[in-house]
Amino acid sequence: MSWRWLPCLVLCLLVVAPPAARAVIPVAKGEALVIDIEGAIGPAASAFVEKAIARAASTGARVLILRMDTPGGLDTSMRSIVKAIVASPVPVVGYVAPSGARAASAGTYILYACHVAAMAPGTNVGAATPVQIGGLPGLDPEPKKPQEGDAPQESAGTGDASKDKLVNDAVAYIRSLAYLHGRNADWAEQAVRGAASLPAEEAVQLGVIDLVVADVETLLDAIDGRLVRTSAGEVRLATAGASPVVLEPDWRTRLLGIISNPNVAYILMLIGIYGLIYEFSNPGSVLPGTVGAVSLVLALYAFQLLPVNYAGVALMLLGLALMVAEAFIPSFGALGIGGVAAFVVGSLILVDTDVPGFVLSIPLILTFAVTSALLLSVIIGMAIRSRRRAVVSGSEQLIGATGEALGGFPDAGSVHLRGEVWTARSEVPIAPGQRVRIVGRDGLTLVVVPVDVHGDQRHSDP
Repeated sequence: MSWRWLPCLVLCLLVVAPPAARAVIPVAKGEALVIDIEGAIGPAASAFVEKAIARAASTGARVLILRMDTPGGLDTSMRSIVKAIVASPVPVVGYVAPSGARAASAGTYILYACHVAAMAPGTNVGAATPVQIGGLPGLDPEPKKPQEGDAPQESAGTGDASKDKLVNDAVAYIRSLAYLHGRNADWAEQAVRGAASLPAEEAVQLGVIDLVVADVETLLDAIDGRLVRTSAGEVRLATAGASPVVLEPDWRTRLLGIISNPNVAYILMLIGIYGLIYEFSNPGSVLPGTVGAVSLVLALYAFQLLPVNYAGVALMLLGLALMVAEAFIPSFGALGIGGVAAFVVGSLILVDTDVPGFVLSIPLILTFAVTSALLLSVIIGMAIRSRRRAVVSGSEQLIGATGEALGGFPDAGSVHLRGEVWTARSEVPIAPGQRVRIVGRDGLTLVVVPVDVHGDQRHSDP
């Protein structure tokens, strides 16, 4: 087997073969499963929750606890988690912990969807205004704090139909979740319209959550005997003395969490494009093309899961194409500068969301842009120097060169030039062995003149 196939074989083994160190935690029937949702909620968190619910159902777990600390996340991922919770036959407990944690934005919707909602002391919930379209200016930045029994406050709207539509949809969604489990729907609306937020102690007083507890063991004892309604019907919790088992995400979920980071997907895309460009310009290299292809496929998969603006993708590809064109068709900066500008603008609008954790890093974009600009400067400098350099190849480089006459002059003769014998002609006599200088060319015939011992050319009078 040729060594060229070795990189492909190694990559296939890494992708297809499961890691030997993967540990599967056994779950005994009747135990309480615990999973941690930390950071921004995206495709990886959604997949993790869905797998955990399926496993809790298949192992007969008493309850599944979602221990959360999140600033929010993508609307699509949040809705996938909510659907999985609502359809779960196993009771799901949302628990905002440890102290100092929060369930903001998308985390608020998930907490409302859980069959039991709990928080640790020193945590907060709320600020559920949707930001997928770049924020919602015009909403009241300091809404009146709702009190228990208050009627829901009507919003005057933002003056933008698309934004009002998004807010009203979010309000209806979170109110439906509140009605599902008998929680405070009016405050939930304020969390969406006015970005209201509450600490744990006030949240339990207003009926936003069910209880405040310090740890998982206390939570299991506190919810024992509570009656909840799941997709399988009403279930009375029997969690006193249950052993909590923390489930870790498997390698597929971890990989999804890495590549669905917009910055990682962005880097993978650039590695893929540059790898393929190098492979096409140097056929047979194999490794750059293999790495580039795998990176590009992973990047495209990640972008399929993320809210990507395809105009940004088009601008980035156009920018890269212009920069590559500058390398092959030097335009002294015109193509290159336009390429860098298109690349930067496309990168800035690539991910179409303002959700924390899903925005491209400006320093990362600038690093790639500056690097590309420096490479272009080198290419342009080389093009300018090559333009000023004397010709070293082709027919033009023969003009001015010196050789040795072999005889036959005047008129037709032959000369020895750089290891080759050329047909030549001269209007003056030239003795064999005399040095001659090429002053012109007519097809395959050189026009020569003699050179005296001092290096001067001697011409005949016309």
